[in-house]
Amino acid sequence: MSTTSSVNQASLNEFLGRFVGDLGAAMHAPLVVIGDKLGLYRGLSAGGPQTPAQLATRTSTAERYVREWLAANAASGYVDYDPSRGLFSLNEVQKFTLADESSPAYLPGAFQVAMSIARDEAKVTAAFRSGSGVGWHEHDHSLFDGTERFFRPTYAGHLVSAWLPALDGVVTKLDRGARVADIGCGHGSSTVLMAQAYPKSTFIGFDYHQDSIEIARNRAQAAGVADRVRFEVSPAKNYPGTKYDLVTFFDCLHDMGDPAGASRHVYESLESDGTWMIVEPFAHDQLERNFNPVGRVFFSASTAICCPASIAQEVGAAMGAQAGEQRLRDVVTGAGFSRFRRATETPFNLVLEARR
Repeated sequence: MSTTSSVNQASLNEFLGRFVGDLGAAMHAPLVVIGDKLGLYRGLSAGGPQTPAQLATRTSTAERYVREWLAANAASGYVDYDPSRGLFSLNEVQKFTLADESSPAYLPGAFQVAMSIARDEAKVTAAFRSGSGVGWHEHDHSLFDGTERFFRPTYAGHLVSAWLPALDGVVTKLDRGARVADIGCGHGSSTVLMAQAYPKSTFIGFDYHQDSIEIARNRAQAAGVADRVRFEVSPAKNYPGTKYDLVTFFDCLHDMGDPAGASRHVYESLESDGTWMIVEPFAHDQLERNFNPVGRVFFSASTAICCPASIAQEVGAAMGAQAGEQRLRDVVTGAGFSRFRRATETPFNLVLEARR
């Protein structure tokens, strides 16, 4: 049996330090969700430096809870504290990431996803034992809302300004008037953003999850683009329509049970000079090169969400969220596409272009 005398003390202390940081982050995640739901970050942003009592009054919450919440956030570096005046505040970076939902770096949605993983732990544990899957639709509802809120800021910050212009000739078609299919559209953020930017084009969002499609329809109506956007329930392997000028997959190809079958269907549904845009989590092809903070997030999500979702479907390929460009290339070119390239990237995304 091991004793502390047989363990390198410096290595042990380093690992325990990492553990304390990780445990604090895990326990802080629900506090971020609570602060987001109750408007605590927004209230602190709007009101300037405040005491716990002032923030509680502003947000119609209980002062004693707010006082502890503020202390936890200050200890985490999510809130600033001035001990000379006993006031808490948000600096510009904290406001940008925690209080401004229009920001391209808005973070609370990511914590909703983390919370959904915790709530679904029993289902995923059972899947480990049985080898069965856990369908997207079987997860806690916070996964659907959190995923949309997490990805939407990135799409708002990059999709129209950088990703679409990186594709060969696509913006010209969209400006002129193109037919676009957005597969795995979820709540429709990507679809609506494209429709707002290109009023002469028409867009159809497809997703197999009925509840998400209903939300997407409401979002299109609220955004004033329902005249040129519609949403339909359909899986990726047999969505209707042909001769699309552009087909888009945002962070979903790796989730599919049969990505090869979905790729073949995209090939058949495109116009002869059409383009397939595939946005996937950033990953290197070598496993060990993804052992970093970004890879840690994606591997963790992939274990609890992406692989179970794929295994629950026909074929169950379970590519995982860190599939890497070469594996994606093999799937896409195997479907008949002769041109495949990395159009652009961010620290979190690969933006790939496939053409016949």
